[in-house]
Amino acid sequence: MSKPSIPLAYLVSRYPAISHTFILREIAHLRTLGHQIHTASINAPDRSLEAMDATERAEAEQTYGVKQHGASGALAAIGYWALSAPSALLKTLNLSRRFGLLKGLAYTVEATMVARWMQKQSLSHLHVHFGNAGASVGVLVKQLSGCHLSYTIHGPDEFDDVPGQQLAFKMHAADAIVCISQFARSQLMRISSPSDWPKFRVCRLGVDASVFQAVPRSGRAPVPQLVSVGRLTPAKGQVLLIQACAQLRDQGVRFHLTMVGDGPDRARVEAEITKLQLHAHVHLTGSLTQEGVRAELARSDAFVLPSLAEGIPVVLMEAMASYVPCISTPVNGIPELIEHGHTGLLATPGDVDSLVTQLSLLCTNADLRQRMALAAYTKVSSQFDLFSNVRALGDVFSQFPKA
Repeated sequence: MSKPSIPLAYLVSRYPAISHTFILREIAHLRTLGHQIHTASINAPDRSLEAMDATERAEAEQTYGVKQHGASGALAAIGYWALSAPSALLKTLNLSRRFGLLKGLAYTVEATMVARWMQKQSLSHLHVHFGNAGASVGVLVKQLSGCHLSYTIHGPDEFDDVPGQQLAFKMHAADAIVCISQFARSQLMRISSPSDWPKFRVCRLGVDASVFQAVPRSGRAPVPQLVSVGRLTPAKGQVLLIQACAQLRDQGVRFHLTMVGDGPDRARVEAEITKLQLHAHVHLTGSLTQEGVRAELARSDAFVLPSLAEGIPVVLMEAMASYVPCISTPVNGIPELIEHGHTGLLATPGDVDSLVTQLSLLCTNADLRQRMALAAYTKVSSQFDLFSNVRALGDVFSQFPKA
């Protein structure tokens, strides 16, 4: 068991969120290890309480929602810091100009609210998931209150606009940085001073394999069932996947694809399905609960996620823990999870012909699916186990200063 850390504030731009359930699991397991975690969210949850499961609902109800406290909460926090620490508030306002006049002002208001909430909870350590707006607020909270500041950096979004995100500045301002992959660590090294490199620690995400149905498939399904789970966005490559499915059908390969998820690219995905006349081969479910996703994985023969940009998708780990062989792409941290030809297959990013080749291999070779499923399950169980990796994260937190 990890040595219990001091109480820790967790800040996320939006929490709980359907695409960030791994944060909820991480926090839950940190608490079982004895860590005192208090959660805050800049924005309201992405669903109503009625649409959440019991665990999410309980977490939402005990999370401090910054914007939900509105103008009265903002004025109270600003007034408190203006009276108790006017010099620190002025320095925070000056620092916020790095983010632009309007954004900087908004971040400062949010920082006063987070810092006041932390003070009321006797919290002197702030951990922020992602290097986005939440991390900007985190920098200002540190300036205002003098708290200890750490991040978990995922990628790829943080790396898309390094100057705009002020990422190098944020890395220098933080006291510790957790990276979910060696790739993420390398990208932070690329934009940071070597003097900041010792702050960067790799702590991978993980899954609890026991909650998935890791049952070997018979391998003799007449029509291989493919599944793809992910938010429908250009970065996930779902339009490319639909184009690959058209080629598979035209080559006489038997398959059926279930696509789970929703998002801004849904209209384009649906239009591509209609254009290529694939309604008999492809089914869109929209967003599903975690239980629904596990059910889809349990009945699938292969998982496919032809991403153009990623961190290391937890959904790939979930598929591997479900004894499902995966096809993805060698972008960012994915090769740290999937070894081509052994624990899965990797298609060239953005290349529909390469994707068709890999899909055809798994759809037409049941023995290959079986071998890769076993290797994938072994890999994720040994290196991406939620309990082991959260314990490692807890060890990082336990090294933070006590005051």
